[in-house]
Amino acid sequence: MTGSSTQGIKTVLHPVSDLAAAKKVYAALLGVPPQADESYYVGFEAAGQHIGLVPGGGPQGMTSPVAYWHVPDIEAKLAEVTAAGATVQEAAHDVGGGRLVATVTDPDGNVLGLLQDR
Repeated sequence: MTGSSTQGIKTVLHPVSDLAAAKKVYAALLGVPPQADESYYVGFEAAGQHIGLVPGGGPQGMTSPVAYWHVPDIEAKLAEVTAAGATVQEAAHDVGGGRLVATVTDPDGNVLGLLQDR
C-alpha cells in the first residue's frame, strides 16, 4: 500500500434508457431538482452525494451503475490498484472543469470508478 487514500464514494452514475422518465424518479427519490440538466447528462446533489444519469450509458457504454471513489491523486491510485490486480477500463481523462475520471475492473469484472477534482 502506498498510503494514497480515498475520500469515499461521493458520486454514483446510473445508465438510463429514458432520461426524462428517470429524471422524474430520481427527483422524487432525492427530493431535489437536478443541478445539471442536459440531453447527455442529468446530475443531482443530495446529502453530500452526486447522483448522475447517463442516457444509454454514454460513450463509455455503462451497463450498470458505477460508484466513483474520490481520490486526491488519480494516477497514484490507478498505479496502486493495477499493481494489486485491477485492469484499467478507461484511463484517466478530463471530463470538464478539471475533473479527472477513470474506471478499472476488479478481478471479477466489477467496474470501479475513480474521480479527482483539481
